[in-house]
Amino acid sequence: MAVYLLRRILLMVPTLFGITLVVFAVMAAAPGGISAQALVDGTNLEPETRRALEDYYNRLYGLDQPAPIQYLRWLNTISPIGFSREADGSLGAFTLWKPPDLGISFRYGRPVTDLLAERLPITLLLNLISIPLIYALAIAIGVQAARSHGGRFDVASNIVLLALWSVPTMLAGVLFIGFFASEQYWHWFPTAGLGRREALDQTFLPWFASSGALLGWLLLVVLATSLLVWAAARAPAHWRRIGGTLLGAGLGYLMASDLQGGVPTLLHLLLALGGGLLLAALATLTSSGLRIALAGMVGCATAIGLAHFSGVAPEQSGYLFDRAWHLVLPVIALSYGSLAFLAKLTRSSLLENLSADYARTARAKGVDEESVLWRHVFRNSLLPLITVSATLLPSLLAGSVIVESIFSIDGMGKLAVEAVQTRDRELVLSVTLISGLLTLAGYLLADIAYAIADPRVSYA
Repeated sequence: MAVYLLRRILLMVPTLFGITLVVFAVMAAAPGGISAQALVDGTNLEPETRRALEDYYNRLYGLDQPAPIQYLRWLNTISPIGFSREADGSLGAFTLWKPPDLGISFRYGRPVTDLLAERLPITLLLNLISIPLIYALAIAIGVQAARSHGGRFDVASNIVLLALWSVPTMLAGVLFIGFFASEQYWHWFPTAGLGRREALDQTFLPWFASSGALLGWLLLVVLATSLLVWAAARAPAHWRRIGGTLLGAGLGYLMASDLQGGVPTLLHLLLALGGGLLLAALATLTSSGLRIALAGMVGCATAIGLAHFSGVAPEQSGYLFDRAWHLVLPVIALSYGSLAFLAKLTRSSLLENLSADYARTARAKGVDEESVLWRHVFRNSLLPLITVSATLLPSLLAGSVIVESIFSIDGMGKLAVEAVQTRDRELVLSVTLISGLLTLAGYLLADIAYAIADPRVSYA
């Protein structure tokens, strides 16, 4: 296994070389190319100053040299072995070790490393929240749909997942902002960014005016969440259905009241009916784990909302809650498409393995259905999910380009769009290098997960 991992890591080097070479060739072959003259166009400088600036760009980036030489200069810049680089951009003596450098951005005039250090953590934060959420919900929904094959949950989940998969991310993001972040409708979430300027000067956790307000807020959240979790776990099905209907209808009515006031209208009726039917369906799920998890989330969100409307709210939201509040809509927009795909994949994989010979043999030996599902079938059903996981991170990085642009988040996606629009060669190549490295790391982790999930896989 160690030899295989070492071989795969070494093979990443020529692969990344090929990726960056293709990107560089496309940029060099594009109409107009990249030249010092193009960088200073539109600056309205004096002729002498313009020529001096062009000479500076040519020395710094080698733009007056042939494209292969320019690419070799860039490789020398990012390589720890090669020629040292002087302050004016010229090459110095050859050395066996020098600090790797990603160059200086055309547009920003700053080291690319500094730009990536600012933007990359934001995109990774979005993806590190989205990926566990996607897999947890997709596996739970897929398992429940497979267990109730042909039942109400299976049919309803198939319709909902197909609808989610069909909605483009850019349309969903615009609709989220239009309905849930607009003054015209429900202004519940912020429209852009990852935090307010005021939150930077606040405490990390929420701050309450008094200990009594803090205790009241905690008591309301704990009681509401515990009550719904207990009901989801212990209450009979008919009582869960009644409670879910009443709670959903009440939340739907309050949602309409927040928009049109407390006087009943058609919107109040529609939202109350939709909320009641939705929570009644969720309250009667046969999967206790999924039912309890959903009840906990609904209870916590409901309690926080009631505390806010009743005045038992923190004086300052704090940096943590402010950042979490800004992340809600972007994470949902980034996650729902992959969630729908993985849930359908989990369902189909489980159904295929549940009808396999080894599953029928286990049932014939007297093994109960739960043991057949979790001890025999589930592990084999993970293999398609592992295969998809290798491409999930690159796809989420690509999706973050759209999400970050819509929600005005200064992450890697938005930086990549700006770099391509301004033909910032150093920045485009660096973003490509980072994206390719993350993609190859995803494939490597998928191979390791294969060996863990399936003992028949060996990389000796």
